[in-house]
Amino acid sequence: MRAPRLWAVLAGIVAAAGQAPVGLWWLSLLGLAGVFFLYSKAHTTRAAAWLGWCAGLGYFAASLFWIVEPFLVDAPRYGWLAPFALIGLTGGLALLWAAAFWISRRINVGVLGLAALWSLAEALRAVLFTGFPWGMIGYGWLDTPVAQLGASIGPHGLTLLMLVAASLPTALAFRNGSLAMIGLIGTAWAVGVLQIQPDTFSDKVVRIVQPNASQDQKWDPEMVPIFLDRQLALTAAQSDMRPDLVIWPETSIASRVSRSAGTFKRVADATGGAPAIVGANSAVGVQFFNGAIVLDGDGQIAGRYFKHHLVPFGEYVPLGDFLTRFGIRGLAAREGTGFSAGPGPKVLEVPGIGKVLPLICYELIFPRNFRGVERADMIVQITNDAWFGKISGPYQHLAQARMRAIEQGLPLMRSANTGVSAVIGTQGAVLAEIPLGQAGFVDAPIPNPAPPTLYAKTGDWPALIVMALLLIWTRSVRRPVDS
Repeated sequence: MRAPRLWAVLAGIVAAAGQAPVGLWWLSLLGLAGVFFLYSKAHTTRAAAWLGWCAGLGYFAASLFWIVEPFLVDAPRYGWLAPFALIGLTGGLALLWAAAFWISRRINVGVLGLAALWSLAEALRAVLFTGFPWGMIGYGWLDTPVAQLGASIGPHGLTLLMLVAASLPTALAFRNGSLAMIGLIGTAWAVGVLQIQPDTFSDKVVRIVQPNASQDQKWDPEMVPIFLDRQLALTAAQSDMRPDLVIWPETSIASRVSRSAGTFKRVADATGGAPAIVGANSAVGVQFFNGAIVLDGDGQIAGRYFKHHLVPFGEYVPLGDFLTRFGIRGLAAREGTGFSAGPGPKVLEVPGIGKVLPLICYELIFPRNFRGVERADMIVQITNDAWFGKISGPYQHLAQARMRAIEQGLPLMRSANTGVSAVIGTQGAVLAEIPLGQAGFVDAPIPNPAPPTLYAKTGDWPALIVMALLLIWTRSVRRPVDS
């Protein structure tokens, strides 16, 4: 590999340091600045494209290496797919970066134009082939006041802010550009600080339950009743607070909904009459759904939601009828060829609590799942992050939950099978949590919702328009060059 390409891979790896669990925003900024500098030395479209691909390869390999974990849960059957998944995903996503770099050099818009195109490539990543907006560059701001700007400009706006800041040293020459970068970050930091407000709380208490059922044991017939009893015991445990709502994680009930009336009654007995939200699968005709079920104080079903944004090759397999001939099925599909998609996001009324927007696992990483839905009082995510290993995947999923709370101005209750379960305030602060890999429960007052944010009202369009305007401006002040 030629030296610039190797340096690009290393710069991409450094840029990934902004993602959880490392969370070093300044190191991410340094890596991205290095990529912009390398790009300024790439004088052909071919060299620029290779540079973008190598930077993307380093970034995605470092931030998404947890993607091999689901294939290792049943290693004898699926382990052989793990390296193909990692190489295919990282190399494929890097192609979007390569395209942005190629176009930027082709139309000669300079590093600021590249920042716009690069941001657009990340926005495209969020929707292409159902989308995979995991580990977006803008998430590097999460543990800084700048993250509060997500309530106005959303995740793609935060990505553009990060990339523009990283481009300034190269765009304006290092000394003056570095001062401009510091000025931009300082201004964004100050604006974020001004937006920080303390959470207020209702008089209702939520109990989050985390059974810590490892994925390789979760469906073991001998372990199923043990895990159920563990969740019931955690639900019934005495504490200083009396819960008004209990939340269990994704597929926390092993039997189908149609066969779970007795189990639902046991849940109601354990809650002492408080409503509960539990995860359970449903069969409707020949279709199989991953669902969130609202139970009232008597254990009767008061509402249900079916997951609508499924994980490709996890919960279903594209071209499933063909690929199942070769033994390739969805990793999480326990029956047939996989799950069916529900009709879409919807708000459920929880007795005595209010309006809840339920999301199941992977659905939470898509900000667009909040558009066009009735305003809720809170977001509830039930998930099974046991699939994601113990190093980075669960922490990155938690980070994205925090971003959704900021963007929407809504509290978020998160029950994860193996962790991290948490109560998250309207500005992304983790107010209570159960650490990864522990069984337990946590009681916490339910935060009140904040007023609807600008991002909740407008979505990604303002950020996308700014990207387009920046690209048009940089194109208008520079002449195209031949490749």
